Amino acid sequence: MRRAGALLAGLALLTACSDDPAAPTPVETEIPEELQEVAPPPASVAEVAGIGTPMEERVATIGLLNKRNNLAQDLELRPGEQQRVGDVIVRLRACERTAPWEFEKDEGAFVQVLVRERGSENDFRSVFSGWLFKNKPSINVVEHPIYDVWVKACAMEFPGEE
Repeated sequence: MRRAGALLAGLALLTACSDDPAAPTPVETEIPEELQEVAPPPASVAEVAGIGTPMEERVATIGLLNKRNNLAQDLELRPGEQQRVGDVIVRLRACERTAPWEFEKDEGAFVQVLVRERGSENDFRSVFSGWLFKNKPSINVVEHPIYDVWVKACAMEFPGEE
């Protein structure tokens, strides 16, 4: 009988804990002036040949997770754009996906991640610069104790695609 009472009390405590408070929303902040200039990405071979969507018209969806407060957010960027969320700046240099006729499908983006140094106002340090792949995230990983960044999609089209 005691066990049943203890079990019911434990279940009552668990159900009371299930009402999670709403998570705070991420706050976008301004990028310091000295970091606002981002060089446009170089023309790709496909772009020069006129195959697929031009680089400036592609849109990448990048996932950003703050591990301290478990806030995740999607950033939609075009190549050459950057966005600051709190103490991190995410830059997109290029966005690619495999052609529809290729066997192994994947999407990727060349991303740069800068994080504000502790105790500084606008001193950012580059923590990652390289290609990230949606279907092979272990090939290249953003190794940072607070932030996680990954590719979710690269919106572009190829000729003949519907």
